Amino acid sequence: MNIGILGSGNVGGALGRRFSAAGHRVIFGSRNPQSEEMRKLAAETGASTAASAETVRASGVVVLSTPWGATESVLKSSGDFAGKVLIDVTNPLLPDLSGLAIGTTTSGAEQVAAWAPGARVVKAFNAVGFNVMLNPKFDGNSAALFYCGDDAAAKQVAHQLASELGFDARDAGPLTQARVLEPFAMLWVSLAIKQGYGREFAFQLMKR
Repeated sequence: MNIGILGSGNVGGALGRRFSAAGHRVIFGSRNPQSEEMRKLAAETGASTAASAETVRASGVVVLSTPWGATESVLKSSGDFAGKVLIDVTNPLLPDLSGLAIGTTTSGAEQVAAWAPGARVVKAFNAVGFNVMLNPKFDGNSAALFYCGDDAAAKQVAHQLASELGFDARDAGPLTQARVLEPFAMLWVSLAIKQGYGREFAFQLMKR
């Protein structure tokens, strides 16, 4: 697949590294694609860099991993998302990580869909740390990765990508399910950072 990534922080970098290693063509989009930071990221991940709008044009799948405060401006300055599979990895976190800026009756993912008209939005990869993205195995068991969206084919793309990385990928339903997946991410954040669990943990789904 041709995968574009908007967002070059820890999460975007981890996913770019893993997708590139899995054989996908990865492009990081940036306002400054030739900056030293972006060149270093490309060298470390085996990806390339381009302007954000060019990245979106060249990619069938776009991964959105921006800080919440920058998400609207990045989407609106990155061109036409119509028909693109847009995997929303963001969470509408407050700056001090004390809670969510959006929730209960809507979600960040639904807002992303409004900011990127025509995109086939799937919420995924939002409730695990970037370190777990690099290695989702715990004593041979796979961390659960929940995703949701309204487009079945787009969700299948997210399922495939998550499975390729070693996650136990699980369909959580329509995009409105982001209203529970984003608070679920807040649980991970609060346990990892404020309750002393550290980053080396993930959730698992057990059935009987």
